[in-house]
Amino acid sequence: MEKVSDYFGSMVFDDRVMKSVLSAKVYASLKKTIDEGAALDISVANAVALAMKDWAISKGATHFTHWFQPLTGITAEKHDSFISPSPDGSVIMEFSGKELIKGEPDASSFPSGGLRATFEARGYTAWDPTSYAFIKGKTLCIPTAFCSFGGHALDKKTPLLRSMAALNKQALRILRLFGNTDVKRVTTSVGPEQEYFLIDRKMYEARPDLRFTGRTLFGSKPPKGQEMDDHYFGAIKPRVAAYMEELNEELWKLGILAKTEHNEVAPAQHELAPIYSTTNVATDHNQLTMEIMQKVAAKHGLVCLLHEKPFAGVNGSGKHNNWSIGTDTGVNLLSPGETPYENAQFLTFLCAVIQAVDDYADLLRISVATAGNDHRLGANEAPPAVVSMFLGDELTAVLDAIEADKPYSGTEKTVMKLGVDVLPKFRRDATDRNRTSPFAFTGNKFEFRMLGSSNSIACANIMLNAAVAESLKQYADRLEAADDFEAALHELIRDVVRSHRRILFNGNGYDDKWIEEATKVRGLANYRTTPDCFPELLSEKNVKMLTSHGVFTVEELRSRYEIMLENYCKTVLIEANTMITMTRRQILPAIEKYATALSADVLTKRAVSPAMTCGYETKTAARLAELADAAAERVDELEEAADNARAIEEIGPQSFAIRDAVLDRMNALRALCDEAETLTAAECWPYPTYGDLLFSVN
Repeated sequence: MEKVSDYFGSMVFDDRVMKSVLSAKVYASLKKTIDEGAALDISVANAVALAMKDWAISKGATHFTHWFQPLTGITAEKHDSFISPSPDGSVIMEFSGKELIKGEPDASSFPSGGLRATFEARGYTAWDPTSYAFIKGKTLCIPTAFCSFGGHALDKKTPLLRSMAALNKQALRILRLFGNTDVKRVTTSVGPEQEYFLIDRKMYEARPDLRFTGRTLFGSKPPKGQEMDDHYFGAIKPRVAAYMEELNEELWKLGILAKTEHNEVAPAQHELAPIYSTTNVATDHNQLTMEIMQKVAAKHGLVCLLHEKPFAGVNGSGKHNNWSIGTDTGVNLLSPGETPYENAQFLTFLCAVIQAVDDYADLLRISVATAGNDHRLGANEAPPAVVSMFLGDELTAVLDAIEADKPYSGTEKTVMKLGVDVLPKFRRDATDRNRTSPFAFTGNKFEFRMLGSSNSIACANIMLNAAVAESLKQYADRLEAADDFEAALHELIRDVVRSHRRILFNGNGYDDKWIEEATKVRGLANYRTTPDCFPELLSEKNVKMLTSHGVFTVEELRSRYEIMLENYCKTVLIEANTMITMTRRQILPAIEKYATALSADVLTKRAVSPAMTCGYETKTAARLAELADAAAERVDELEEAADNARAIEEIGPQSFAIRDAVLDRMNALRALCDEAETLTAAECWPYPTYGDLLFSVN
């Protein structure tokens, strides 16, 4: 049997391959571009393109594509073959540096939010050399950025790269103040934990709601759900284990560091977690992971559901974004360290994150806002919509001591003066992983738990990188102007703790008392839905910060506001239309059919014995008739609400109409149909039930 180490990364044009196929000069130049952001010379690009083409062909590739991430939330690709005509009628295989560096796909059908005129259909893709090319099927995939004819970013990768550059610039300023001249680059790294459901494909095909929307719009609670906690970390069933085995193999071939797999809390729910990668690469890998999860599932007669809440009444699926900051010299800047130098530096970066989360909590909430995630946030498996930070008791006590200029009550009982006293090394069990916190410190990183399972992690990390860069910029401006660096640093950190303490909360985020305290006492925002939070994207504070660091232009921000709210509206309206169709064409006829059968049974029995009461049949038929009549009325009301919302031209008011009128009527209709399901004979109900869907994969 082939060892994992033999085939890991075998389909990736990675550093190992580049070292072996490129000249020393070309390799050194390319590495300088990758590691330091140096400009790419066209002669180097030509050499890389030739080597990349030869390597890809040796692996069976016949085509290449610029693989990019438009604002649809998924990836896109246009395939071109390597062939070029030869004078003798044959073909030769060619691929130039120009083709490697830039592509020109049609941008007319991708969301642009007004960034391009109708007649400016052309878009451009530009090679991202910091993310390795890879082979998928018979196609060489080249990770690229995507922009409009006018130069505006039409993708998620470009702003992410900009945010990483902004954070690098400001972090280097801070490190230089600490006397660190060795570090040339600071990057963020991410390990996104991916949750998902696996269900049988035949049952999926029998559910129009799953096929059209990714979630069940109807479904009564099964007799058993997740109450017994017996699925979490339970033995993995053979069919699921076979799926996971093949999934790992496919991911490993692409150099994706799939590490952990296990059953999650809900029946049929599972999780995959990778080892950390640079944020840009981790984003690419997570997009690939979601695609491959679904492809491999199909081979096993399964469907992988990535919707945030595919089933009501059981846990939904998130994507926990484990985020940290590191240097090219191997130092994790969020690791407390053991020396005064490291402690002061750690606290500076820690405070930068605290301030960033408090100042730009609205942007973090926006970064995870979707119609699907609105169903999940605030439920018992996900953090609330109120953004707060968990630091744990020990680190909180350290900050308390700094804030009050009092002795730290831990192992070092002295006043915390940065750069003089030693911050105690954190024990591994010093903090619990507070699963109710949206943003939790877990030893040497932060876990941002609000992301939905289908989200691109680019959005959250763009906002997080940019917000931290802004904090660091403010610190660098202040400290560079100080006469006494150590005294100024101590004062700075004390001021940050005092000013931003409101965002720190170590308790139970599910407690209603916390939500009340957070909003009424601490002044934290509670953006419960996507329409609530998205207008804040265009607030003066947020526009100023994001544009000042070059992460977005004003036009790009306006476009994203339009695109994301439009996506929200379209998603809910598709769900509403699906509910209307399912109810009218199948659910109401099924109810009527069974009620008619019950009524016929009553007549038959009474013909034999007039004294028979037929209580079950009469009572059930009567209730089903009531439910059918009420459901028919609710369908009409839902259709009217959807039509009214669709007629609203401005996207903001339309999103609120959909939230307030359409969703309420969808919930009312569902309640009636779900009750009817519990009263209707199994052979008459038109769809697989929750019990079938959640417990059919063995």
